[in-house]
Formats: sequence, C-alpha cells, structure tokens
Amino acid sequence: MSDAGLLAQQVRTTNKAFWRNPASAFFTFAFPLMFLVIFTALLGGGNVEVAPGVMIQQDSYYVAAMAAFAVITATYTNLAISVSFTRDAGILKRTRGSPLPAGIYLGGRVAHAVLISILLVLITAAFGVAFYQANVPTGVLLWEYFVTVVVGAMAFSALGLATTAVVPNADAAPAIVNAIILPLLFLSGIFFPLEGAPQWMIVLGDIFPVKHFAEAMLGSFYGPPLQFEWVDVLVVAAWGAVGLAVAIRFFSWEPRR
Repeated sequence: MSDAGLLAQQVRTTNKAFWRNPASAFFTFAFPLMFLVIFTALLGGGNVEVAPGVMIQQDSYYVAAMAAFAVITATYTNLAISVSFTRDAGILKRTRGSPLPAGIYLGGRVAHAVLISILLVLITAAFGVAFYQANVPTGVLLWEYFVTVVVGAMAFSALGLATTAVVPNADAAPAIVNAIILPLLFLSGIFFPLEGAPQWMIVLGDIFPVKHFAEAMLGSFYGPPLQFEWVDVLVVAAWGAVGLAVAIRFFSWEPRR
C-alpha cells in the first residue's frame, strides 16, 4: 500500500476510535458551543471595542472567538492528552514495533485532528448564524479564513505533540496541558476582548501563537473594519514549525515511569 493509502487508512482508524469514545467526542463538540452560549448570555447584547475605534456586536465577536477555541481544543488539547494516555497504555510502543511507519501513524492523528477542527468551525459558524445572526465570510475572506483554520490546526497539533515531551505520565496530562493553554486563552482575547487591558498583558499575549491565531480568525471572519494580517498566520506557522522540531527531537514512544 502506498504512503497515501496508509495515511488514509490511519485517519479512518483514528476516526473510528474517536467516535467509539462518545464522552470524549461529545465534549469536544459541546465545549465551544457551551462557552459560546454562556459568554453571550452573560456579556452579549451590546457592542464591544476590539480595536481603537472599532466596535462590533459582542454576540458575533464570540462566534469567531469560540471557533478559534474549538480549533485549539480539537488539536492542541486533545492530542496532547490523548497521546499521553496512549503512550502510558503501551499503545505507542506496540505501534512503533509494527510495520506501520511512525510518521504515518502520527500524520494520521494530526490529519484527523485537522478534519475535526474544520467540522467544529463549520458547526460553530452555523450555530452563530442560526442564533446570533452572525455573517459568515465570503470571497477573499473565506479563503483567508480557511487558510487560517488549516494552518492553525496543523500548528497547534504540532505543539500538542511537542507538549507530550514534558508530560511525565497520563495522570498529569490534563493538569499540565490546561495549565499551559488556559492562561494563554485569557491573554489572547479568546474569552474576553483585550481592548483596555494592561499593557503587560497585551505584550505577553503577543509572544505566543494563540493571540495571533485569534486575531487572524477574527479578522478573516468579519473583514473590514477589522484588519486581517497575514503576519499573524506566519507567526502561528512559525510556532508550529518549532513545535514540530521539538516533537521530532523529544517525542517518546515508551511509557514513562
């Protein structure tokens, strides 16, 4: 079988395993929509300043923000935790000893995460249109949005695999992964707009990829007067390249004791 055929088969196998764990699948899809409903119920109904002099409807703001959150959850969070569990269960070790190439196995996991991310974005956007009258991107904006989603999903997948290098065991995985990603979500305008936030918070958020990804998602979703910058996508891609390099160097197939 060709590498492409092996990769497609691995994606199908990963997809079956994903849907055969209904609790995990349910919360992967439910969390973004749940947070969208909560934030719009608590904070929605008015306009929010997302840049100096730029106001958009707060309900609509959270549609794009929760779409970005959905991508990060489906890739970084899910991969970092699930791979740590399969490593401790000995599944990675047995897979490494099989004829299946290591790159095909991990590539299948990443490709499946990217596909789930795209599906989550579609569901979140449809939910926003149905309940919050959000406008979906079209034309050039749609292309920019699609590229942003795919690049972000691949980058955060690589960062998720890299994070497994610092996870000592499966029990510690959820705590470590959430301790890394949750502060960045608050520092990046996912949960609350950063306009008017302390300068140190804005500067700190600019260092990491979550804020750049959120801003690219917001700009490509709504367009003018919001500004879409390709440099944000490039920063996310650069972080993904760093994550890939770290994963290649330090990824472990053996259970850690």
